[in-house]
Amino acid sequence: MNKGLLLVICGPSGAGKGTIYNMVLGKMPEIKRSISVTTRNPRAGEKEGIDYYFRTIKQYQQMIAADEFLETASVFNNFYGTPKAPVMEILQKGDDVMFEIDVVGARQIKAKYSDSILIFIMTPNFKTLENRLRSRGTETDESLKTRLNGAYNELLQYPMFDYMVLNDKAEDAASTIESIIKAERQKVSRNTQVIEKILKEGER
Repeated sequence: MNKGLLLVICGPSGAGKGTIYNMVLGKMPEIKRSISVTTRNPRAGEKEGIDYYFRTIKQYQQMIAADEFLETASVFNNFYGTPKAPVMEILQKGDDVMFEIDVVGARQIKAKYSDSILIFIMTPNFKTLENRLRSRGTETDESLKTRLNGAYNELLQYPMFDYMVLNDKAEDAASTIESIIKAERQKVSRNTQVIEKILKEGER
């Protein structure tokens, strides 16, 4: 059985990565969502093992010490991380799993799992990104500048990514990622066992 694909969707705030991530999962429901570990308290309606794995700070620190994470980060005084074991189990079964994560997390995942496929979502230009951020009506001039500078610094790291998808229309960008996933599944390097089996059956 071939291993599944570990897919990572990245992109700056305003580029539409969350929307595209959900659209791709809607089109390809066979792809599993990654489930993170967090130290924050559960919110109303959230369930253990479905929304998050909820752990205490002490438990989380023990997991870090045991190298149990593909990536980990601190956000607003809480920890969030992706546990390796459930992801590896999904991949070993031959299923695909997809993450929506920041560039720092993507770099950590690539370092731990070199076969991961990193996809960067970006608007066609910075003016479009600025307009999308402004249209939210939640950004001050200062926060807008911070987000645009952050986007620039994220884009500088493009060499670490396998694919760049420009999001002019979300539907088109999602279709492009769907095509990337289908093509990755057909790579010779991922299908050597199948090829060898066919060759063996065809021996004369």
